[in-house]
Amino acid sequence: MLEVLRDHLNLPPFLWNILLGASALITGLIIKYLLAFILRYTTKNNTSYSLIRSILKHLGLAVNYLLPLLVFDLVLPFMELSKKPLNILSKTAEIGLILSFGFALAGLVKVFEDYVYHTYDLNKEDNLRERKMRTQLQFVRKLAISTILVLTLCAVLLSFDSLRKIGAGLLTGVGVSGIIIGFAAQRSLSNFLAGMQIAFTQPIRIDDVLVVEGEWGRVEEITLTYVVLGIWDQRKLILPINYFIEKPFQNWTRTGSAILGTAFLYLDHTAPFDAMREEFDRILKTHPLWDRRVKAVQVTDIKERVVEVRFLVSANSSGKAFDLRCDIREKMLVFLRDNHPYCLPKTRALLEEGSHPKEINPFNPPAQA
Repeated sequence: MLEVLRDHLNLPPFLWNILLGASALITGLIIKYLLAFILRYTTKNNTSYSLIRSILKHLGLAVNYLLPLLVFDLVLPFMELSKKPLNILSKTAEIGLILSFGFALAGLVKVFEDYVYHTYDLNKEDNLRERKMRTQLQFVRKLAISTILVLTLCAVLLSFDSLRKIGAGLLTGVGVSGIIIGFAAQRSLSNFLAGMQIAFTQPIRIDDVLVVEGEWGRVEEITLTYVVLGIWDQRKLILPINYFIEKPFQNWTRTGSAILGTAFLYLDHTAPFDAMREEFDRILKTHPLWDRRVKAVQVTDIKERVVEVRFLVSANSSGKAFDLRCDIREKMLVFLRDNHPYCLPKTRALLEEGSHPKEINPFNPPAQA
C-alpha cells in the first residue's frame, strides 16, 4: 500500500522519507492519545483509586516514545535510503525501542506497587499485616527497577557487534575483577545484604514506632542502604541500614500497635487513694482514647516527703497513649487541687519554743515525752 502511494505521489526520495517518518511518528502519538482519552473517559466519575488511572500515570511517558518509535520502525523498510543511512536509522530506532520498553516495564512495577498500596491501607488501627507487606514491597520494587535498568542498559550495549566482542573478552577476567570490586565495595555490599535481611526478617517495618539514639519516631522510608526515621517534631533521622542489624533499639509496634502508658503523680502521704481510683475510673469510662484493655492506680514508691502514684492505661497506638497520659495527668491534678488540696506535696516541720524549726520525717517521728 505504501509502495502504491509512493508511486502515485511521485515525490523525490528526500521528501518521501521525511513525509513517511513524520507520518509514522504522528500516527503513533495519535494512537497513544486516543487510547489515553478512552481510558480517562472510563474513569472520569471515579474519585477513588483506579487501576486505569495508575496505568496512565506511570506508563504514559514511556508509551509516548514507545508507540511512535514502533510505528517508525515498521515503516523503515519502505524508505528510499542507501544501506548506511538505513542501518543508522534502524539502530537508532532499535535503541529507542529498548529504552522505552525498559521504562515501560519500570512503570508496570510502579502500577503494581500502587495496587498493593491501595489493597493494604496503613490507615487502619491494627495495620501490622499492611506494614509487613509494604516493607517487603519497597525492597522488591527497588530491586526490580534496578534489575530492569541494568538489563535495559545491557540490551543497548549488546545491540552493537563491537561491544559484544569486547564483552566476550572481558569474561575471562571477571573472576579477578569480581574479587577486587568485592573488597572495594565491602561496606556497600554489607548495607545491601543488611537491607535484604531486613526486608524478609523485618525487625523494622514501614510506619513502625522506634526509639533510636534516644529519639522517638516512625519509619518513613527503608532503602537498600539507609532508613529514614520521622521524629515527632518533624525532624528526620537518617541511619545506615546495618545499624538495625548490629545495634539494639526499641520497636514499640513489632507485633502490634497497642501499647501501655503511664502517668505519675507525686503526692503527700495523706492522699485519698480510694477517691483517686473512683475519679480515674470516671475519666476513663467515656474517654475516646482509652481502648478498655488495661487500667490501674498503684502506689509504686514511698519516699520521705512524697508517695509515687502510677496511673496505668492502654491505647491502640503510641500517639494515642501519649495524649491519654497527658490528659490523665492533667485531670487528676485538677481533681486533687479542687477537692483534696491537702494531699499535694508539702514539707512538715516541728516548731518548739526557743528553738529553730526542725524538719520531721514522717517515718521517724520524735519520741513522745
